[in-house]
Amino acid sequence: MALSTIFSALDLRDGFYQILMRESDIPLTAVSTPSRMLWEWLVMPQGLKNAPATFNRCVMHLLRSVRDFAPSYFDDVFIHSRAVDGKSEVEMHKEHPRRLFALMRKHKLYANLKKCIFGASEIPVLGCLVGMIGVRPGPGKVRVINEWSTPSNVKELRQFLGLATYLCKYVSNYAGL
Repeated sequence: MALSTIFSALDLRDGFYQILMRESDIPLTAVSTPSRMLWEWLVMPQGLKNAPATFNRCVMHLLRSVRDFAPSYFDDVFIHSRAVDGKSEVEMHKEHPRRLFALMRKHKLYANLKKCIFGASEIPVLGCLVGMIGVRPGPGKVRVINEWSTPSNVKELRQFLGLATYLCKYVSNYAGL
C-alpha cells in the first residue's frame, strides 16, 4: 500500500454464509429444533472451529489475481491505487475496483455497501488509518491515551504502558521521551 494515493475498503457481507458447505459435511451440522424438526446448514455457519481459517483461505484464494492492489483480511478487502505507466491514480482506481467487482461477481461474493468506503485519501485498516502519508493510529486509540487519567497504582501503570508500547511505533524517538 506504500506510495498509493487513493484507497477504498470493502466489507464482505455475511462472510461465512457466502461459503457453501461440502455435501458430505452438511449432516454434521444437523440441529434438532424444539418442534422436532431437523435443521442442516447448507452454508458455513458461525461457530465452527475452522470457519474463520476456511473463510480467510477461500477469500484469499478467490481474490489472488488482484492481491497486488486489493489485499484481503478475512471479510475486509482494501483497494489501493497510484499513478502507473502514464495512467493517473484516478484512472487506476477506476480500473482496480472494476476488476475486483468482476471477480467477486464471478465467485458470488457480496459486499455490504453500508460499510464500504470508496475513493478516500485514507481508510481504516485493523484499528489504524492507512493513507498516502502512511500508517497512523486510529482516532479511538489516540482519544483513549489523551483521556487517560494519571495511574495511581501498579496495575493502572502497566495498563497505560501496554497501550503506550502498542502505540510507540507511531511516535518518533519514543524511547527518548
